[in-house]
Amino acid sequence: MKNVSEMLNKLSNLDFKNMYNKDFLLTWEKTHDELEAVLTVAEILKSLRMNNISTRIFDSGLAISQFRDNSTRTRFSFASAANLLGLTVADLDEGKSQIAHGETVRETANMVSFMAEVIGIRDDMFIGKGNAYMREVSKAVQQGYEDGVLEQRPTIVNLQCDIDHPTQSMADLLHLINYFGGIENLRGKKIAMTWAYSPSYGKPLSVPQGIIGLMTRMGMEVVLAHPEGYGLMPEVVEIARENAKQSGGKFSIANSMQEAFENADVVYPKSWAPFWAMEMRTQLYDKGDFDGIKNLEKELLAENAKYKDWECNKDMMKLTKNGNALYMHCLPADITGVSCKAGEVSAEVFEKYRVELYKEAGYKPYIIAAMIFLSKVENPIKTIEKIINNGKPRFLK
Repeated sequence: MKNVSEMLNKLSNLDFKNMYNKDFLLTWEKTHDELEAVLTVAEILKSLRMNNISTRIFDSGLAISQFRDNSTRTRFSFASAANLLGLTVADLDEGKSQIAHGETVRETANMVSFMAEVIGIRDDMFIGKGNAYMREVSKAVQQGYEDGVLEQRPTIVNLQCDIDHPTQSMADLLHLINYFGGIENLRGKKIAMTWAYSPSYGKPLSVPQGIIGLMTRMGMEVVLAHPEGYGLMPEVVEIARENAKQSGGKFSIANSMQEAFENADVVYPKSWAPFWAMEMRTQLYDKGDFDGIKNLEKELLAENAKYKDWECNKDMMKLTKNGNALYMHCLPADITGVSCKAGEVSAEVFEKYRVELYKEAGYKPYIIAAMIFLSKVENPIKTIEKIINNGKPRFLK
């Protein structure tokens, strides 16, 4: 438990008081100290669980999960995080609710929140919609709390939107910190966030945007690489540029996977749809133009097929630093010869890094739990000390 004492000491030197009763929607809305607080509390919670100490700060209460897109890792990470803190997960299935009958966002948000402590939302499919929806829910529960309708104000946690995937990028960051032996060791490290081929046309932009938006704050050399026409949201790219200036890191854009991989310490090959295409798809859905959507899909799949050589394979990995860069992915990856004929990564490379990939994913429950913890607990250090002093076992061996 010595390391927990050291982490508590670190926590005492960070300014994160403004996280109390606040949502977590975008990493770049949080200060550097607030991000470090999330990382530190996540490590503390992980250490306590490994030492068989219960971290249940709630005896009752709901954690509402609302997934507007399919999910495995994030869905179960949210459930694990809620359970770790003592909350019961309730899934808001829109098809089984009155939302289908025209119930407003304001009404739904209040009706599900009478005993809810947190609402985790994944809404990543449509540009201009997901993050805006989360803010609408946030505004609704805040008003409900101020009006005395709700006894507590539920925290909104972004489980992936059209702009950012903060729980993923923060889990990725925690993985990098542990892999390289400390956050200070990330400074100057080169990470290649590159597009990769996929036989799918509509993958969200939020993972690459989350990575460039966060890793540029760590003083890393971040290279964003994609074929021409596959750019991200211009405003997020600008945020990454500004972050790099402020942190002393570097940010650049390349149209070559080879250039991005050259001498990289970390590679993150991941497919995504072009920003313009995601905008167009949103507009077509708004109009109910399903023929237009089918035509767009055909066009984009044909365009993707021009870049099948954008694959992370052993020859590409040879270009990295000492031919041994860390391979990362949010999962599930499109694995050539396994999940598809041709994809983002060769089976050989994926298998080499499979254990590290699973470890990377394993940080997400603790990151989500830390986000909830810091929002709900006014004095986190005091509360963690109480947990340690109580010493209640998580399970009886």
